[in-house]
Parts: sequence; structure tokens; C-alpha cells
Amino acid sequence: MVTKTTGRATQWLDESALPPLITAAEQLAIDEAILDEAESGLLKNQVVRTWQATAPVVVLGSSSELLREVNCDACERLNITVLRRPSGGATVILGPGCIMWSVISPFQNAPPLEAIHASMLDPLAAALSETGREVIRAGTSDLVVKGSGRARKISGNALRVRRRSVLYHGTLLDEFPLELVGQLLRHPPREPEYRHQRTHGEFLTNLSLGRKQIDKAVRNAFAADGNRTTWPQRQTQQLVKSRYGKTSWTERL
Repeated sequence: MVTKTTGRATQWLDESALPPLITAAEQLAIDEAILDEAESGLLKNQVVRTWQATAPVVVLGSSSELLREVNCDACERLNITVLRRPSGGATVILGPGCIMWSVISPFQNAPPLEAIHASMLDPLAAALSETGREVIRAGTSDLVVKGSGRARKISGNALRVRRRSVLYHGTLLDEFPLELVGQLLRHPPREPEYRHQRTHGEFLTNLSLGRKQIDKAVRNAFAADGNRTTWPQRQTQQLVKSRYGKTSWTERL
């Protein structure tokens, strides 16, 4: 039995409600646009969604240093876009085979901050484990699978906390070309103890569940029984123009 998070009528925003060729910058902006709704008091219920970039893209954490974490020459050679998200954590690569999941909450519906990682990740780990492969929480905000050897990471997660709202989001590696990570990212400047200095290729693995199974697990984990069919288009485009589509934002560190 999956232990679900509690709260008022959590809504599921299906990716099919969005334009089919929406960009990764727009997807990042959607999270913040819904967060703005929560911050202003317009969002009454928690919103849960997943999305997938249509092509590989590097996404820096809010405080990540571009040159320290990213192989910029390789990105330029392979024509890989680099973006920056509003949450903390280290740099990640998104693309087909890597599912992003997001939970946006009004503050009164969010777990206490001191317990937020456990409150968000333990239900998701339990839901994913019901597919047959045990998933557990590790480090501060990772999900891993354990095989015959050391734990291997399948999910990294981060949050952004505002006065009246919280965004918690992260990755789920499913069928991602993991060799791309070693080509585009440097060894991280900080790492969880359980990594033991392993390379990206030695440290990461895929779930190999498929999008349908992952969506079901995410939706079940957060009891997203309601459906949301609209998204803040105007605010999303404003955020792309003012932040996510601007080099000055991406390369600020």
C-alpha cells in the first residue's frame, strides 16, 4: 500500500493539456507561473505534473556555477541548450527518457520545511517500488535503486520556497542516454557520501518503466485525484522573456 501525501484535492496537470512542441524554457516557466498563483493566493489546491523535454538540455541549479559544472565546449559542439531553473541543487540534463516531476503547493498545503524531503520523496519512492523495483531515498534529496552492488541514483530533486508557496521538483531517469551526462557535465563540486567519487556512468541508472507507469506512480504518490486542464499561458511567456529565455539569467554565475 502506498502512503500518500495528504491535503486538499490535489490536481493533476497532464502534459497533454500543453502545446505539443512547448520548449524546456517554457516548461520551467510553467512551474514558476503556477508558483506565482500560489504565492498570490489564487491557487487553493496543490498541483502535480510531469513533463519531458523534447531534446537534450542542460539545466543549472539557481546557484550553480556554469563553468564549474558544465562542459560548455561539448554543449556548443553538440548544439545543446543550457538553461537555469529557480530551485537549488546541482546541474542536470533533461531530454527524452528523463521525466521531470513537479509539485506546487500553497504554503498551508505543503509539508513542514524540516520534513519536506521525506514528505515528498518517501511516498514517491513507495509508489515507484510498487512497480517491482525497490526505490529508496538517499542523501539529502535523491532517489536510488539498489542492485547487487552500490545504490545507483535515478532521481535528483530540489525546491524553491517563497513566503506563501513551495515548488518541489526533480528528475526521474527512465530511458535516458546516460553517456550524455559524462559528456556534458563535469564531476559535481559537491556530492552525497553514498556516491563515493563514482563517475556519472557508474553512479546513475535508468528505471526503464515507461512514461505511463511513471505518471501513474507520481499521481498516486501525491493523491492527485483532481484534474487541471488550464495553465497560466500569459505569465509563462512573460517569465520566458524576462528570465528563462535570457542569457543574462542562465550565465549569471
